[in-house]
Amino acid sequence: MGSNSSRIGDLPKNEYLKKLSGTESVSENDPFWNQLLSFSFPAPTSSTELKLLEEATISVCRSLVENNPRTGNLGALIKVFLSRTKELKLSAECQNHIFIWQTHNALFIICCLLKVFISEMSEEELQLHFTYEEKSPGSYSSDSEDLLEELLCCLMQLITDIPLLDITYEISVEAISTMVVFLSYQLFHKEVLRQSISHKYLMRGPCLPYTSKLVKTLLYNFIRQEKPPPPGAHVFPQQSDGGGLLYGLASGVATGLWTVFTLGGVGSKAATPPELSSPLANQSLLLLLVLANLTDAPDAPNPYRQAIMSFKNTQDSSPFPSSIPHTFQINFNSLYTALCEQQTSDQATLLLYTLLHQNSNIRTYMLARTDMENLVLPILEILYHVEERNSHHVYMALIILLILTEDDGFNRSIHEVILKNITWYSERVLTEISLGSLLILVVIRTIQYNMTRTRDKYLHTNCLAALANMSAQFRSLHQYAAQRIISLFSLLSKKHNKVLEQATQSLRGSLSSNDVPLPDYAQDLNVIEEVIRMMLEIINSCLTNSLHHNPNLVYALLYKRDLFEQFRTHPSFQDIMQNIDLVITFFSSRLLQAGAELSVERVLEIIKQGVVALPKDRLKKFPELKFKYVEEEQPEEFFIPYVWSLVYNSAVGLYWNPQDIQLFTMDSD
Repeated sequence: MGSNSSRIGDLPKNEYLKKLSGTESVSENDPFWNQLLSFSFPAPTSSTELKLLEEATISVCRSLVENNPRTGNLGALIKVFLSRTKELKLSAECQNHIFIWQTHNALFIICCLLKVFISEMSEEELQLHFTYEEKSPGSYSSDSEDLLEELLCCLMQLITDIPLLDITYEISVEAISTMVVFLSYQLFHKEVLRQSISHKYLMRGPCLPYTSKLVKTLLYNFIRQEKPPPPGAHVFPQQSDGGGLLYGLASGVATGLWTVFTLGGVGSKAATPPELSSPLANQSLLLLLVLANLTDAPDAPNPYRQAIMSFKNTQDSSPFPSSIPHTFQINFNSLYTALCEQQTSDQATLLLYTLLHQNSNIRTYMLARTDMENLVLPILEILYHVEERNSHHVYMALIILLILTEDDGFNRSIHEVILKNITWYSERVLTEISLGSLLILVVIRTIQYNMTRTRDKYLHTNCLAALANMSAQFRSLHQYAAQRIISLFSLLSKKHNKVLEQATQSLRGSLSSNDVPLPDYAQDLNVIEEVIRMMLEIINSCLTNSLHHNPNLVYALLYKRDLFEQFRTHPSFQDIMQNIDLVITFFSSRLLQAGAELSVERVLEIIKQGVVALPKDRLKKFPELKFKYVEEEQPEEFFIPYVWSLVYNSAVGLYWNPQDIQLFTMDSD
């Protein structure tokens, strides 16, 4: 950095960085800062270059760690940045490119230094480094000034107040990245941090009034998906006579700097991130998710989560309840559109889950939309490509469906939406199908994938719960959807018979050998029978509540009627089999009367006529199937590692050494 740096590898030898980190104190009024902040080197464009930048920064940073207690140069650098930010808004309005560029460079250096400081020392030690001044060794400020808190507040103010222009795009991204870095202590702890100095600053004091404004700005950054300005929009000179200024970093951030590592402890497969069209939107969303998942303070709830839970539509003119702090208004239509368009990323799906689960205003609005297919189809596509997604992304998509299916209006309306030519569904050509039937197909496919691959009971349970919630509202099921329901039951039946046979053989073997430990087939059998009963309840619910709407399901039942024979007298299924057995017997009799060699069309015609003739009072009523998503106790144990894995994998221009990460297991590429 400074006038002589042209490559990342030169940074440890750079005279300006050596002076910053050396033994000589530099006053905040020294012309040195203008020289330091006029740096030029090619922007990193790969994980290798980002790693080189990290290694170069570490050598400088360690020297600063050693000398800062005597020089106070870190504090001087921060004061230089803080003084410049006071004029930043005016500089943006006046198009003062050089001033904004140098201020951005100051923040970039601070961010690089902080990242290494945080990875190598405790929060208490970091706080001390913010207090050191140019005095005797180890002396610190005795006044009430708190530079760490002031810097955090300044970053929040910069993010929320500086207008987003071509010349301010990169400093906005850098401010958000620096806030992410401030909160990154979590990466270096195996346990969830419940008390933290940075959390304390963000949840009280001068930072607290920025809560709703910050959340709103981050959401709007996500909504707008502003692309970085084209290279020609940067009017910074590319080099200067005499080797002084300038700068390739801004355009580097614009190209999207990131590094991707396999997250071994989180998913079955690390997602390959798409090319970032908007680094600002990406960083904003990551910071928003980090803030939303901070743990509550001992004496106060997380204000950022409160803001996310309570914001309203700009069309809502009702007064804000005085009991709900940090609330604001935002355009729900724009937010809905952005959420529909961005579901290819984990973080956008996690935001959708967070809003649906925690903000009743958003949930009510979304369920009232008449174009729900725009939201549901991307979620179904995530589930359809389950083998390409990490398990957390699949869970989030599935829970979103479960939350949506809690609403009867949703369950009715999805069967009224007719889709044509679903190109990503490859098992069968679907020229025309209802959204409801497609949803059933994808959920059943997910169950079958889980049965043969991951065997995750949690995933099974949520898939079946979503089908159960929908079952009473099944309407005009596509013949393929009806077939897949019965095919899934057939698969479960075969699995049940296989485990039953294994259990019987195991029991016989145990009589001849007492020394060999036996597999717990009884537990396996119990799990399978629970799933089979759930499937029977789903079929029964459809027959009881909407038999006349679903001739294709009756046809599929009759075609595979032998499957159900073994369960008629089974003590676990006798009650629920009554209606299914009645329907099979009733329609089989009518088909028998109609004669042999019936066409598919004729069978369906007989079924439709029989539905009218079947007395409804002969079908036994069972309690309505309704399952509600309930977040597990201590959800932060799941969500905080998940959010930080997303930050680690997709944050722009940030690199952490995988060997330093403690929060989750890393497998280096």
